[in-house]
Amino acid sequence: MRWWIPGAGLAVVIGVACTTSTGAGTASEPAAQQEERAPAAAEVPRAGSGAAGEGEGSGFERPRPPAMEERVEERERMVRQQIASGVGGRTPVTDEATLRAMREVPRHAFIPARMRPRAYEDTPLPIGEGQTISQPYIVAYMTQLLGIDETSRVLEIGTGSGYQAAVLAHITPHVWTIEIVEPLAERARRDFAAQGYDGIEVRTGDGYLGWPEAAPFDAIIVTAAAPELPQPLWEQLAPGGRIVMPRGPHGGVQELVVIHKGEDGEQREESLFPVRFVPFTRAPELEE
Repeated sequence: MRWWIPGAGLAVVIGVACTTSTGAGTASEPAAQQEERAPAAAEVPRAGSGAAGEGEGSGFERPRPPAMEERVEERERMVRQQIASGVGGRTPVTDEATLRAMREVPRHAFIPARMRPRAYEDTPLPIGEGQTISQPYIVAYMTQLLGIDETSRVLEIGTGSGYQAAVLAHITPHVWTIEIVEPLAERARRDFAAQGYDGIEVRTGDGYLGWPEAAPFDAIIVTAAAPELPQPLWEQLAPGGRIVMPRGPHGGVQELVVIHKGEDGEQREESLFPVRFVPFTRAPELEE
């Protein structure tokens, strides 16, 4: 993941969620500056039942990474104080499957050794190659917005540290992730293997193109800002699915959006709040 909060670590700049409906095309106008206030709970899409991913009667057994036994109290405190509490005007994350995943996944196992003492702080952290691991709250919030359960097929664009994909893997066994920076992709593969995340499929490549062989996906999460929704991702989204992504230009106004695909293929969009992500990187030979 590649996200950071503008300004202080305890407040997210958030505004009014709004909804638009379009045809098959994609909207790309930058968001206007908005007030710093939390949207009402009803304005934010929620994950499914709150019981998703329990694995009861489904055969899905959540991963049990060896490092999960370490720093348990720090993760509990992270969830309680940063994610579920609504601190600083944030919208609390309430989906039980998401909260459980955040309690279980060892964030310290996905960052460089020198940063591990800070693993559960309320902040993004550098992971090398000019990238960061996102703040825990934004990982949880974007996961909740996906609305997934243990049957969902999920594609992540921008593996980064691997932490977001690991969180997803505690909710569904069907996770694909793409990273364009080869050293990060290789490190994520090693960390997944070391922690027992054998079911996560990793590809090194241009995320703009998606993963057509594995499509359709019920949910797609994009962790870098693009000026518009990549058309291949829209085409690979199943009817009834949703894409969660930051949209906007590098260095300009960006907004977190949820893009829904109706059963009839209609596109409906919810704009949530201003954010700042690093830019969506493409392979040089494929850039238009």
